[in-house]
Amino acid sequence: MAELSAVELEVLRHALAGVADEMGVALRRSAYSPNIKERVDCSAAVFDRNAQMVAQAEHIPVHLGSMPGSVEAALEAFGELAPGTQVCVNDPYMGGTHLPDLTIVRAVGDDDGQLLGYVANRAHHADVGGAAPGSMPASATEIAMEGVRIPPVVVADSEGEREDVLRLIAANSRTPWERRGDLRAQFAANHVGATRLRELADRLGREQLHEAMQAVCNYSDRRVRTAVEDIPDGTYEHRDQLEIGDGVTIAATVTVDGDEVHIDFAGSDDQIRVNLNAVYAVTLSSSMFVFRMLTDPDAPPNAGCYRSLRVTAPERSVVNAAFPAPTAAGNVETSQRIVDVLLGAFAQALPDRVPAASQGTMNNLLIGAAEPSFSYYETLGGGEGGTPTRPGMSGVHTAMTNTQNTPAEAMELDYPLRVWRYELRRDSGGAGKHPGGDGLVREIEALTDCMLTLQTERRERAPWGLGGGGDGAPGRNLVIRADGSTEQLGSKGTWELRAGDRVRIETPGGGGWGEADRS
Repeated sequence: MAELSAVELEVLRHALAGVADEMGVALRRSAYSPNIKERVDCSAAVFDRNAQMVAQAEHIPVHLGSMPGSVEAALEAFGELAPGTQVCVNDPYMGGTHLPDLTIVRAVGDDDGQLLGYVANRAHHADVGGAAPGSMPASATEIAMEGVRIPPVVVADSEGEREDVLRLIAANSRTPWERRGDLRAQFAANHVGATRLRELADRLGREQLHEAMQAVCNYSDRRVRTAVEDIPDGTYEHRDQLEIGDGVTIAATVTVDGDEVHIDFAGSDDQIRVNLNAVYAVTLSSSMFVFRMLTDPDAPPNAGCYRSLRVTAPERSVVNAAFPAPTAAGNVETSQRIVDVLLGAFAQALPDRVPAASQGTMNNLLIGAAEPSFSYYETLGGGEGGTPTRPGMSGVHTAMTNTQNTPAEAMELDYPLRVWRYELRRDSGGAGKHPGGDGLVREIEALTDCMLTLQTERRERAPWGLGGGGDGAPGRNLVIRADGSTEQLGSKGTWELRAGDRVRIETPGGGGWGEADRS
């Protein structure tokens, strides 16, 4: 195949991205749970026949950076998959993130049965069992307490779905009908992706498509390496802590050498018997997010973007956890802290490009019960850190999450819950030349007896300002009991709610950037 022209390269990379985008639309529109159809807590990507990611939709960073690990795990378990075969996996120690994230990988073949590549999507299921509704129990000391763990298993093939496997997954959830519906939405998304990939192969030819995929990845590699060369060579270190006991340390050393970057997490604490452990796939994903953000974020997002990045982490540490460490909040909270640590390191090399810390948490809010059976899960926006060029945005999801909110109307339609307040938390952003954005206030009443779980951060240690900017306001968690009494809750825990009780989450503001003008 002749070398692609610049125009041909652009057309092809957008065609591949379009496959992933359309997969995401199909998944959202056919899903049962508000968590997927409203919050869009799902992601999709396309892989070549060598399991190299060649395109992704602009979905959730923590999903997409770790998804190649799930594809690799599927192939390690079964070898090259026959076209039409679909494999499900959520095992965090095998390329997954945490148990609610179920990944479905499908092999795609042409009309002659020759492998073209793979399509995959990952969706956060609102409940997969475990000790508390939502499958993120704060009491978990080992992964068995967090829900059903699924190693790579075939869930469908050219003959159809594996009903026995679907029954097993559904039976381990408090909302089995919802699990079935969301899994079939994932199958539908992969069907759309497979159809579009075959159409591309019909237009270009099987080998030409493969060569074109490599060309797009090589193009991204060239662009990113050029951007890395603009970062001053050197070694930069930073550390921060998670809010557990006296603090759990995450440390990183960033070494820039020419057109390559090495991130080493040596010095981070050992894994803990609390569910804030991040598996390597999550740590890698967080590192990839910061790396892309500070190099060439407009380069086509694929495996080529990260050939110049190497990430190492001590085994059995809080950033490279192993069985039986619980991991539910490592995916959502520790990933955010890894981002802050890396931004703090890179700020020493790029002081005019790195923003102040954003809210640094996903503010995970879970409410549910086995009877009546429901499971509501949501992550809440907060303040974005001020940047060198503009103020931070208010009430947005930041860093490793990219979901939307659950509209009050959808929440009240699907769950025995009522929204009392949903507004910006005024003046919670840090002061500065470019102030941090404000957090949110979300107050929800339980209309039935149920369980509340919170997995939050930045309640004790505020999001930091940069370049003389002020810190953002820490977040706060409250329960307002039906009798009018108020109880302040910790950053993490599981509590009983009675009908009429209200939970109020006040999310952190972002740090400010630069010294405020005092004239």
